[in-house]
Amino acid sequence: MTAMRTLAAEAQPALFLIVAGVVLVVLLIGAFWYGSRRRRRLAAPPRPAEQNPLMQSREDAWQTPQEHAREEERHRYPGT
Repeated sequence: MTAMRTLAAEAQPALFLIVAGVVLVVLLIGAFWYGSRRRRRLAAPPRPAEQNPLMQSREDAWQTPQEHAREEERHRYPGT
């Protein structure tokens, strides 16, 4: 009987760790599922065709600071 009591006493902490591990895995799976549901509910980012038309003309463009300054000046003083 003494050996059985010793083995039973030693198994209790291991059982606790197994249960805690299972609970942790269930929580992680639940968090992933909840996060993916929230992500699907968010609005998709706007497509290039839906964005501001002024931004479309500049898409994939690069300007030097001088070109940018000329463009800003044209917007400030139209007709020049």
